[in-house]
Amino acid sequence: MNKIKKIFTKSLNNKDGSSVEEVSSRRNFFKNTAALSVSAIAAASVLDPIKVLANDEAIVGDAPWGIKLGDKSTKNRYGLPSPYEHNNVRRNDPLLSSGDEYATVIMSPIHESEGIITPNGLFFTRNHGGTAHVDPHEFRLMIHGKVKKEIVLTLDEIKRYPSETRTYFIECPANGSTDWRAPQYNNLQFLKGMMSSAQWTGVMLKTILEDLGLEDDAVWMMAEGSDNAGNPRTIPVEKALDDAMLVWGQNGEALRAEQGYPLRLLLPGWEGNLNLKWLKRLEFSDKPWHSKEETSKYTMLQKSGKAIQFFWINEVNSVITSPCPEKPWTDLKAGDLVEVEGIAWSGQGTITDVDVTLDGGDNWIKANLKGLVLPKSWTRFSYVMRWDGKPILLSSRAVDDLGSVQPTIDQETSKQGVESVYHRNANVTWEVTEKGEVNNVHIRKHKA
Repeated sequence: MNKIKKIFTKSLNNKDGSSVEEVSSRRNFFKNTAALSVSAIAAASVLDPIKVLANDEAIVGDAPWGIKLGDKSTKNRYGLPSPYEHNNVRRNDPLLSSGDEYATVIMSPIHESEGIITPNGLFFTRNHGGTAHVDPHEFRLMIHGKVKKEIVLTLDEIKRYPSETRTYFIECPANGSTDWRAPQYNNLQFLKGMMSSAQWTGVMLKTILEDLGLEDDAVWMMAEGSDNAGNPRTIPVEKALDDAMLVWGQNGEALRAEQGYPLRLLLPGWEGNLNLKWLKRLEFSDKPWHSKEETSKYTMLQKSGKAIQFFWINEVNSVITSPCPEKPWTDLKAGDLVEVEGIAWSGQGTITDVDVTLDGGDNWIKANLKGLVLPKSWTRFSYVMRWDGKPILLSSRAVDDLGSVQPTIDQETSKQGVESVYHRNANVTWEVTEKGEVNNVHIRKHKA
């Protein structure tokens, strides 16, 4: 014990806050234990082999941030990421925006995502007319039409109902549309970044509707926002009485303005555009409304030229996030162990299985599900493999508890064709070259 204390006890006599004796002792410690560390760690770790460098100043020297006081804890009233995480940001592309960028999509960096919760500042955003800033004191929600008790509620009155907190993803139905004909972006963020996952707090809509009462012929609900776009959308009452929520909280704090502050509608598993932001009105009727955004947009154009309307549920889906074009294997060599990791999700329910392939789909291997497995939420999966340094075609396919299996591109295009930009949930395939570089490719074994 005294020996250890001698090695690691600091002497503050020198300018940099360390003594020659201390640094020398640390060098000797790492030199003497290097061989043991390599053999012990290599036997149990995917970091195979690991190098312990006795002359590496990052190990044996004093870090510059460790010999001075850090920032005062009161410097930032709202916590900020480390400046070294400057690449972990949302991005957009002019192709996915109007000329003035009021109607736009901002992609979430899912390749940098950890776990199943997206931080509020990185949550993907889709606006039709810019971000509205609503005064919560002036906020009102009108519920009318075929209800037994029409009402106008303030935010405080809504918050008096019993609240629930649940974890769900939100996905734009156009997620993957940048790739539906052929690889357009060699980039995961622009390929699948129109989605994020969060912990939501609010009241179940059915709780309020049970309080108000619905007429027997109330089979449709129209939700409308208070922003300049309004974006009115028709929703079946069955969904309103199932798991729909009116939410005011996201990841432990109030909704951000861009996410619909102070109140938005949440329809777990359904198209992101139906999750109305800046909510102001819920109307009930015996007929659908056929609004602009559900007739001219957000329909499924088929090979026949006809379009399917009211196509709400996001299908079973998955994507490998590591490796990906932004996270290549260029630092690996033949024989290294590596973890293939990704995200699976389904608007229909819960992920039960995920398989991965190394040869473009000829053979599939079961992956492990990691962490929490929740309905209509992201589910993490991984597969640990030893890369032989040869090119591979890496892909994943997910299965949910309804038995739905993520399709191949051939299977998807044979049914939907290539005209619609919505609900593209086919396998995403990464080509990993012998140099460890990762490219977006399409695997087609039959003509569309």
